[in-house]
Amino acid sequence: MKIYTKTGDSGSTGLFGGGRVPKDDVRVEAYGDVDELNAVLGMARSVEPMPRVDEVLVPIQRDLFAIGALLATPDRDKMALHLQKARIDEGRIAELERAIDQGEAELEPLTAFIIPGGTPKAAALHVARTVCRRAERHVVRLQHEVELPALTVIYLNRLSDLLFTLARVANRRAGAGEVTW
Repeated sequence: MKIYTKTGDSGSTGLFGGGRVPKDDVRVEAYGDVDELNAVLGMARSVEPMPRVDEVLVPIQRDLFAIGALLATPDRDKMALHLQKARIDEGRIAELERAIDQGEAELEPLTAFIIPGGTPKAAALHVARTVCRRAERHVVRLQHEVELPALTVIYLNRLSDLLFTLARVANRRAGAGEVTW
């Protein structure tokens, strides 16, 4: 099978489970942002490996594949079997919250806004945080048009908080100070 199909040359794309929409459809923007976030997290993992931070990111990348599948599937009944792996539950949200709490335990309390940057690892995590926020905005916009599991937005909201915390942790562990505004 070739990687290029030419089916998107007219500006449309196929959805998981069938159907085509314009490439600028809000659904495509939402799952495209989630895909971009996943790629940015892969980049963040490859920069200055940091075991406990990177170990948190791998399952998140799997979760993002699941969220992308949900967003790319207009007919969930038709694709129910394929979407079994695409389940985000409250237990997973609780895991993100525990990871935030563990990271915050290593940090000084926030007293000012943090200017993104520091080490390459922290900077990559800050970029991931901003991509996550954009994905969240597009998922919220899509949610106005179609029914989505509420946990999708909650997950992305917690994830952006976690990525901010991990960026701060990465700077602290590397001995880099934070620049405040």
